Amino acid sequence: MPFQTDRRALMLGALGATLAGPALARTPARNIVLVHGAWADGSCWSEVIPRLQAKGFNVTAVQNPLTSLADDVATTRRVLARQDGPTVLVGHSWGGVPITEAGLDPKVKALVYVAARAPDAGEDFNALAATYPTMPVRAGVQTVDGFSWLSKEAYLRHFAGDVEPTRALALYATQQPIAASLFAGKTTVAAWREKPSFYAVSAKDETTNPDLERFLAKRMNATTIELASSHVSMISHPKEITDLILRAAG
Repeated sequence: MPFQTDRRALMLGALGATLAGPALARTPARNIVLVHGAWADGSCWSEVIPRLQAKGFNVTAVQNPLTSLADDVATTRRVLARQDGPTVLVGHSWGGVPITEAGLDPKVKALVYVAARAPDAGEDFNALAATYPTMPVRAGVQTVDGFSWLSKEAYLRHFAGDVEPTRALALYATQQPIAASLFAGKTTVAAWREKPSFYAVSAKDETTNPDLERFLAKRMNATTIELASSHVSMISHPKEITDLILRAAG
């Protein structure tokens, strides 16, 4: 279903979520859906997944194509459609954008943002981010034939700077390129305005400005934690990220 024409279904879903809201809020989530960001794939959640599974949750890591916002939202919705019962939707970095669009799904109990973008409906997020100092990782973005990668130096030093070097090299090897136009996508809704939201700020982030993360967390009135972490806190601080997801699950 095309991205724009899907809005009617989303609005109907939102109405259903509103009617069922109190019951959903009281019911603990049994499912966790994890959405990765740019220059990564679902394996970036490998430190968090077994911790959540050990607590009895059904966990699914979305494999976003990173070709457009519409494609990533559609991929996330396909995974949500497979969930049985209340679900916590978690997004890292760019993954915060598709969860912001898809998060009005009636199954979604809460949203968790991990050093993530959290745009308002129709917002030019690039313009918002430009009001904060540019972070060092940007110097390492390399674009060829319409797709972008991070250089090895930028990945190890700025993207995953607090991750053990061998582990960071493995992450670099699984890096997924993004469409150069990916970040221009705009959401049509802001699920964080309707759903309980949680935010993990990475205080030592050199990919997304930590002050921008703090602004986003405050704007959405999120339950917020702050970690002395690089951009990939789910790898360097998996216990704390798991604990935040558990809080969201109720």
